[in-house]
Amino acid sequence: MTPSELLSSPAVAVTFGDRVLYPVAWLVPLFVAFSTFGSANGSCFTAGRLSYVAGREGHMVKILSYISLKRYTPMPALLFNGILAIFYIIPSDINTLINYFSFAQWAFYGLTALSLIVMRFTRKEFDRPVKVPVFIAGIVALVSIYLVLAPIIDKPELEYLYCAIFIFGGLILYFPLVYWKAKWARKIMRPITMHLQLLMEVVPPEKTE
Repeated sequence: MTPSELLSSPAVAVTFGDRVLYPVAWLVPLFVAFSTFGSANGSCFTAGRLSYVAGREGHMVKILSYISLKRYTPMPALLFNGILAIFYIIPSDINTLINYFSFAQWAFYGLTALSLIVMRFTRKEFDRPVKVPVFIAGIVALVSIYLVLAPIIDKPELEYLYCAIFIFGGLILYFPLVYWKAKWARKIMRPITMHLQLLMEVVPPEKTE
């Protein structure tokens, strides 16, 4: 492929397959689809567990930390992520969705790496079964900063502002419900948790020492 063809092609791998693998060029989009489904499958496993742990640690509602009696899986957390996914695809604009997701994902990757660096010096007494070198965390933080700021500088769009407002808007719920543990929030959530527990047949996880 010439440089101009590389730039003009909407899908370089498919165009390359048409040129090189002409009789079986259909294999390229097929395996791309397999890769996409594999990535989505992994995301379903990890995203559900993240919500499950967040609920268990008290960062989200407790019902998300409950486990199905029949399947031994965090059913409420998986359903919660499924509902969020439905809302995400309502606009039916894949480019906007990718911009939102990439911006939020790399922002949190950078914050995670930055927190590791900070805690390495401020929480030296913590037990670390796996110890990541600080320079690796520094590289991840720098790459994350670049991937978050570069698209905003190159092509500023309101989507990034909406995404940032949505993320920081979580603090409005975090401080009264999690940090201050408001009593009125517990009174509201207790009957909701009980009804959802009966509906989905889920129970709190066993505490392990």
